[in-house]
Amino acid sequence: MAKPRKSKNDDQKVENLGAVVRHQKLCLSIDMEKRLIYGYTELKIAVPESGIVGLHADNMKIDKVSVDGEPAEYEFSPLCQPVEDKRRWHFVSSASFAADAACSTYLSSLDKEMASNLLIKCCKPAKVVSEPEEQGNGGNSTQPSGEPKQNLKLVRIDYWVEKAETGIHFSSNVLHTNNQMRRARCWFPCMDSSSQRCCYDLEFTVAQNLVAVSNGCLLYQVLSKDNPPRKTYVYRLDVPVTAGWISLAVAPFEILPDRHGGIVSHMCLPSNLPKLRNTVGFFHTAFSHYEEYLSAPFPFGSYKQVFIAPEMAISSLSMGASMIIFTSQVLFDEKVIDQTIDTRIKLAFALARQWFGVYITAEAPNDEWLLDGLAGFLTDSFIKRFLGNNEARYRRYKANCTVCKADVNGAIALSSSASLSSLYGTQCMGLYGKIRSWKSVAVLQMLEKQMGPESFRKILQMIILRAQHTAHPLRTLSTKEFRQFANKVGNLERPFLKEFFPRWVGSCGCPVLRMGLSYNKRKNLIELAVLRGCTAMLDSITSIPNGIPESETREGDVGWPGMMSIRVHELDGMYDHPILPMAGESWQLLEIQLHSKLAARRIQKPKKGSKPDGSDDNGEVVASVDMRSNSLCSVESPLLWIRADPEMEYLAEINFNQPIQMWINQLEKEKDVVAQSQAIATLGALPQYSFSVVNALNNILSDSKAFWRVRIEAAFALAHTASEETDWAGLLHLVKFYKNRRFDPNIGLPRPNDFHDFPEYFVLEAIPHAIATVRAADKKSPREAVEFVLQLLKYNDNNGNSYSDVYWLAALVESVGELEFGQQSILFLSSLLKCIDRLLQFDRLMPSHNGILTISCIRTLTQIALKLSASIPLDHVFQLIKPFQNFGTNWQVRIEASRALLDLEFHCKGADAALSLFMKYLEEEPSLRGQVKLAVHAMRLCQIRCGSDSDDEIRSPTLVALLNLLESHKAFNNIFLRHCLFCILQILAGRPPTLYGVPRIQLQPMGDTETCNEPKNKPSASVKLRISKPQDPSVDILKLSPDGLRNPEACKDTDTISNGNERRMPVVKIRVRQSVTSSRAEDADNTIDKSKGGHNENERDASSSMSVDAPQRVTNEPVSTSNQNVEEVNSCHDHGSRMTASIGSTKLVNDDEIGKELQCTADSRKGASLPRSDDRSSPGIIKGTNGETDAQKYASLQLLPVGRHDQDGAPVSEGGKSREKEKEKEREKEKKRKDKEKKRKREEKDEHKGHRDDPEYLERKRQKKKKQKEKEMAKLLSGDAKTSEGPLQSMKEKVREKSAKPSEHSGSEAVIKSVETKGQAVEGVHKLRIKFKNRSLNQSQ
Repeated sequence: MAKPRKSKNDDQKVENLGAVVRHQKLCLSIDMEKRLIYGYTELKIAVPESGIVGLHADNMKIDKVSVDGEPAEYEFSPLCQPVEDKRRWHFVSSASFAADAACSTYLSSLDKEMASNLLIKCCKPAKVVSEPEEQGNGGNSTQPSGEPKQNLKLVRIDYWVEKAETGIHFSSNVLHTNNQMRRARCWFPCMDSSSQRCCYDLEFTVAQNLVAVSNGCLLYQVLSKDNPPRKTYVYRLDVPVTAGWISLAVAPFEILPDRHGGIVSHMCLPSNLPKLRNTVGFFHTAFSHYEEYLSAPFPFGSYKQVFIAPEMAISSLSMGASMIIFTSQVLFDEKVIDQTIDTRIKLAFALARQWFGVYITAEAPNDEWLLDGLAGFLTDSFIKRFLGNNEARYRRYKANCTVCKADVNGAIALSSSASLSSLYGTQCMGLYGKIRSWKSVAVLQMLEKQMGPESFRKILQMIILRAQHTAHPLRTLSTKEFRQFANKVGNLERPFLKEFFPRWVGSCGCPVLRMGLSYNKRKNLIELAVLRGCTAMLDSITSIPNGIPESETREGDVGWPGMMSIRVHELDGMYDHPILPMAGESWQLLEIQLHSKLAARRIQKPKKGSKPDGSDDNGEVVASVDMRSNSLCSVESPLLWIRADPEMEYLAEINFNQPIQMWINQLEKEKDVVAQSQAIATLGALPQYSFSVVNALNNILSDSKAFWRVRIEAAFALAHTASEETDWAGLLHLVKFYKNRRFDPNIGLPRPNDFHDFPEYFVLEAIPHAIATVRAADKKSPREAVEFVLQLLKYNDNNGNSYSDVYWLAALVESVGELEFGQQSILFLSSLLKCIDRLLQFDRLMPSHNGILTISCIRTLTQIALKLSASIPLDHVFQLIKPFQNFGTNWQVRIEASRALLDLEFHCKGADAALSLFMKYLEEEPSLRGQVKLAVHAMRLCQIRCGSDSDDEIRSPTLVALLNLLESHKAFNNIFLRHCLFCILQILAGRPPTLYGVPRIQLQPMGDTETCNEPKNKPSASVKLRISKPQDPSVDILKLSPDGLRNPEACKDTDTISNGNERRMPVVKIRVRQSVTSSRAEDADNTIDKSKGGHNENERDASSSMSVDAPQRVTNEPVSTSNQNVEEVNSCHDHGSRMTASIGSTKLVNDDEIGKELQCTADSRKGASLPRSDDRSSPGIIKGTNGETDAQKYASLQLLPVGRHDQDGAPVSEGGKSREKEKEKEREKEKKRKDKEKKRKREEKDEHKGHRDDPEYLERKRQKKKKQKEKEMAKLLSGDAKTSEGPLQSMKEKVREKSAKPSEHSGSEAVIKSVETKGQAVEGVHKLRIKFKNRSLNQSQ
């Protein structure tokens, strides 16, 4: 495997103009008082033939440059230069124009950063060396034997950095670096590129009382004889890394060696030492677990964890080779409970990133997803082993749900060369970066499920083993190499991998499955109806360059490889059935044979006429069976509940429609936390609640053996069920649960806190918040809920408790912010405010952990003020919160106060005033991390403005100020702030907050053009806009909320909503037949008749053999109905109504035909249909100008997929075949069909030629024509089948011309015996033969 690697090294040298850094030495002296860094760096460089070496350097002064000890010529062009013309954006007048200017500015800055700005001339003849190069240089060190001898030069650069602001930061007596992209060049000259890796020798001289911590192993310390004496720390890093992984931290650190010995050290400032000792006590378990899992020792000689104050850092952690710089915010003492889990996971992830990301690096930007995913996968293995399998599965399930909601466009595609090359690494920032990270882990976990955990573990061990090879180490990893490992080691077949990686890695979108089921008693089997969709638009998938090859893209359908498993829980046990294909037809009808059988002895069923609900025998077979008590219903069933993809083998959104009793069975009997969470989410989203649902939720809440996160979900679901219709049963259960565990029954007040039972602590902590979400009919909180929360706040007592109650009190305070005050509960507001004020005063005297209590009080006061803005002057609240902005307060408190003031400004004066205030606070905020948090909050306010269709316009001065801030030195110092400013300007223009798909705009002066390598010293006043064609993404901006991600509803038109009460339609039988030899594109483009029916409870049909709670279908784009006969199936029914659709077969008249039959009865009662709060399946019909429906965007499963057609009627090809070839095929088929038709008519003519004079023959022919005419007339008058424009419409007009006086329609009493409609033979359209059969209905009310 070394040979192909050598060729890749050659390619890298071409990209880097031939210059390769073999080794670098960095010697610096640090003066903390003067905030000065001075010293030199020596680079051993393989010089190209041109003799010019390009390096990166910025934010520094270069004294001299020498090559092999002799002075050398060089050219230095700093990137960040002050903008001289402050009015260069004065012509910006609209948000769209400002967004275009932001694109130009941002892309121009990123382009410049990619180029070298320190050019050194090494043109003199150099000594040619043939000595072997240093080992361990990864992808850059191994020199092939056939490669020509290289010209090595020793380049020395003497420089100094004064008052550093970028890449390296001073704060009182602390100095530290951060790992911002392309900012290592701001504190030492280097080749700041991901493709350049080398070993380092590091020497740092500091004051005697300070400790310098850097990468690699500490070789020795030298104390100088200066006055005052100074100390030099000498480090060596033998593992080649990129310049971005070089880190430095200098401060009076306290060093805590790991108590288990070894190479791990922890460091912090003296005040945080007790917290550090408590926080890192577990760390040895994670460290040893990774070494055991990977069967290899830690790749670096040492590992150091450094903790600094949070206001000093730019993010919660800063990565470096063999060292991590954390904020002290993650530290906690032994009295804090809530922060334990999150801190341990964060420290474990940082350690996993050392293995995959720092030691093993990505070969190209397209492969970064793989290293990010492997680090997350390794972290999940730690969570599963030390925090429990329930915690690991629950976190993975929630992350997968978030990915499915957000993966709607190409910005989430993990690996696409064309798109990632234009993103400059910004795809890892912000919300999209987090989503991509979760998706990377999910994709690798899917591969692990396919090949098995041991095979996957063996692959990771092989990757580490080859990296630690002494002779030819390979420390880079590509997607292609990992794919080969999956084939050879994981034993996955190449066809599967050939489809898996392009679909999951190179493309976007996740499968959306909607399922309904029925139990067939006679055959003792389940009939499962499945409709498959995709979260992303089809054009978003195919628009990604190199996403899915054309040969692998199905026409009209985008599938996923593999088979999904269906798990059936029966009376006799559990059975898995891997029978659901994830590719091919978008709708499936599966039959699953049950193993359990009912007992022979049965009690006689009641008569049909005596049924209280009037349902038929097969209408709700499973839904009415009580599996727990074996109570009797119309028909018994051995089925308990069903789950799709129980092991989470697919990253998919699954909407399963099964009866309520089956969900209750799943909640109470299933031990898997994912199954319990799914059942709670479904039961909590029901439109109406029965007492059985409330009792089931209460049982899981009260079960101490259940997972505590699931119990919290059950508590919030119980709060959602509480209403006057259920006699406030959910609220009463919550209050009773809390009082049984926390109240003294003798005095009726809360007992002193006792937090020794951690799971019970978390559940009880969430109960007040859940109670605060209960709402009455007037959308206000009940008096009992407000009084209960007030009682808990007033009588909280933590005496005798060994744990802190700061998070407990913070949760109580935040629950006050969730209350909605009505006329009865407003009386308690003054008491609640007094409690909050008392807690604020207490927290000022004795600050809580990280100021969490004050933060909760500020947040709650803001929420109350906004809810009661009509009666409370917001100016008074503004003055109340303003003092918390003082710089003497805690950093987190100061930022929360600024965010609260921005919220008040936004709701009082609008987005423009809020943005102006945001820029004012941004100038005042000294910490980099605080600037980022303020920018993220401003971005969220802009998203709220765009989502609310507000008329608040952003004034031109505000837009100009944002643009000036985007190109300022402050934005250059903080790349996260710069990215947020860019996103704000994009959101204001209604665009997604990402560089993906932005219009390519170039701002050029009227005079000479400038290249990206040359700095713009003086921008011209007059500029031209040159805009290329934008690559429009197919997704709206993701809406952020405090609760998490909202579902981005892309292209969702809700012009009209179908109403099931308008008219009652008869039951229609449709027979569908389909050709075997038709292609997939033809299958997807079949024209299908659809029936519309909405029955009352009295309108029932007992002859149907199948009950399907039909899932609703989501289509990603309006479906053209030209040349089709399309009728909608109404998906909005009365509660308790029933709809029956028998679908036989649709017949395409071709040479070979087979029948495919699907019969279903959809129960539209609330008990069977399970809507979700974020479900996209709300019924919406897109109507055309003629008043008839053009397409049904959201329909139930009975609506079979209708292919899209172009203007000529030919199906639109979604794959690699061109449209001309499709039309040519259709012409040939049409020609053959016409020839056969002519031949048949000629034979019939010859056969019946002799019967022309036969009176019996003439009479039969006359009767036949008469019946045909009657059928056509009945169809026209019934009004049940609405024909679309095309051949059926033309036939209808012809019949109207022939009929002079049509008979009146008899309403619902009319019975249509049969209608046969023949589509005219049009080019590119199949001939249809559709039969409708209707039964007489009982119209009794």
